[in-house]
Amino acid sequence: MLVIPAIDLKDGQAVRLFKGDYNQKTVYSDHPEELAQTFEKAGAIYLHVVDLDGAKDGFAKNLETIKKIRNSTKMKIELGGGIRDLKTVQLYLDEVGIDRVILGTAALKDPKFLKEVLRQYGSEKIVVGVDVKNGFVSTAGWLETSQMPYIEFIQYLEAIGVGYIVATDISKDGTLTG
Repeated sequence: MLVIPAIDLKDGQAVRLFKGDYNQKTVYSDHPEELAQTFEKAGAIYLHVVDLDGAKDGFAKNLETIKKIRNSTKMKIELGGGIRDLKTVQLYLDEVGIDRVILGTAALKDPKFLKEVLRQYGSEKIVVGVDVKNGFVSTAGWLETSQMPYIEFIQYLEAIGVGYIVATDISKDGTLTG
């Protein structure tokens, strides 16, 4: 079994949101890179990082903090939040040295883009985040809910060759209940 610890970033801090509510946050650290080092010392080999501000606003908001995390650890890092164009994918994979990027909103709203990134980078580097609210895929940092049933979306992703999916039940996220 592979356990992947997670760091959610908001305003440069490591936080936990309650059910995705940006107004209900718990701050765990003002230095997320130190938290990453703690996970590595505990034996983690992979780290899941989400730029919550980026997910909500649609672009890399915590880039400097992400760079600090990348430079502070040898763990492999998968990163999501606000990755909605090829330029941002290239920034994280080619320049910052992130190992895998997670596409959420863009994967649902722009299938052509998703297929192109899969073609360019392969299914080892591209993960799709499937965030579920009441049975449907949620986007834009969980602020919008689509009309796409999550099961149909997952079947589509499998059919086009997506190798990794990160699924989140929004109603449970941040509640410490499962």
